[in-house]
Amino acid sequence: MKKIIFLLTIVCFSFSRFVYNNPGEGTYIQPSPQRSGDPAVGYHYLLNGDYLKSGIPFNYFRMVFAKKNSSYLQRDSLNRDIGYEYTAVKAGNGEIVVAPNCLQCHAQVFENKLIIGLGNSTVDFTGGEKLDPRTATMTENLLRKTDPKEYEAAEPFLKVVKAISAQLHTQTRGVNPADRLAGLLAAHRDPQTFIWNDKPMMEIPDQVIPSDVPAWWLMKRKHGIFYNGFGRGDFGRFLMASNLLTVNDTSESAEVDRHFNDVLAYLRTLEAPKYPYPISHLLARQGGVIYLQHCVKCHGNGDDYPNLLIPEETIGTDSFLYKSNYQNPQFVNWFNNSWFAKGDHPARLEPFNGYIAPPLDGIWITAPYFHNGSVPTLEAVLNSRLRPAHWTRDFDNLEYDYKKVGWKYQEADPSQGSGIYNTELPGYGNYGHYFGDQLSDHERSALLEYLKTL
Repeated sequence: MKKIIFLLTIVCFSFSRFVYNNPGEGTYIQPSPQRSGDPAVGYHYLLNGDYLKSGIPFNYFRMVFAKKNSSYLQRDSLNRDIGYEYTAVKAGNGEIVVAPNCLQCHAQVFENKLIIGLGNSTVDFTGGEKLDPRTATMTENLLRKTDPKEYEAAEPFLKVVKAISAQLHTQTRGVNPADRLAGLLAAHRDPQTFIWNDKPMMEIPDQVIPSDVPAWWLMKRKHGIFYNGFGRGDFGRFLMASNLLTVNDTSESAEVDRHFNDVLAYLRTLEAPKYPYPISHLLARQGGVIYLQHCVKCHGNGDDYPNLLIPEETIGTDSFLYKSNYQNPQFVNWFNNSWFAKGDHPARLEPFNGYIAPPLDGIWITAPYFHNGSVPTLEAVLNSRLRPAHWTRDFDNLEYDYKKVGWKYQEADPSQGSGIYNTELPGYGNYGHYFGDQLSDHERSALLEYLKTL
């Protein structure tokens, strides 16, 4: 019996290689040259670097924001008592400020362990954040009167918060307005100089389209980043784009850019966490055959990743995210004519009517699923009949469901507030990717068991 399963696996793998090389549907993304660097240097810069050079004055930050558990990173000096998602840096005038860092969105505490590179699925952009336009204005007025030097150091950050934070609110907790943030920052900055303008220079749409932050460890396999694969060219330029939050001009951006080849080198070292509980190897082997038959041509197999863009008519998932690129081409044009698209390692945006089929390394830990985080478990990804229309989870006491693979959740009334994920809202749909529906219950169980091994 084992020999039969082994031979069948080889046959299916050979067939999948034929489909991969002749995909029929899907557009292959050509690779782009990427810079090399020092991973250790990149790690230190990611956690301690001044890629944002303005923020909240250090003493004020400690008074307003609660002390966080800093043992996850074991940083020293000023960062000893600051949460992992913030970094104390020296502003241009020498004052110490605390700025958000990349781990705000690209790390999460999972069962008491900080997983760097795991997208933060607990972030709250529903309007309950402490730093909003009103608070920023009060802080600005206070600092201007009491400490001009601290005001000077904080001013670049506070003016941006005043201008855009009210326009970043999502309908539910756990999703991210990253595309919206990028668009707002572009609208207020000159593409050639990055100099800030208090009034937007481009039309800004009303809708905030949510996304679920993808895992960083997938980046090393991909030729195009973001869910629609439209980030091409030098990935370091996209990684450093958060610099737009506080940058004064492109000379400052150029200095930051010189560090992000090292950051990218560090990200290439990240590996997906291994599933921590026993796996049925017999069931997983059966699931591996099913994966080769139904999934590999889009999602790949290990290092053999096809880098395919899948059109809307094939994938069928919520289209608001990729369509926003076509409905708002001013932002794509801004980027492709900006400082980011110039120099010896430029980047560019190439929109597509659909989404990239991602690698599935560590998929077990990346719930909720789909590009908008609309499906709480992997079991429901494989069986659309199980997807809840309105659901919630306990963000104060998060529990993972290792059987269904995803967050434990409860179905809920959508009128109960921002803790409810409402899939009927524009951009929040949980439809599409119905490929698992054609499988039997046993086949889905076997495939689920196999996915735990990735």
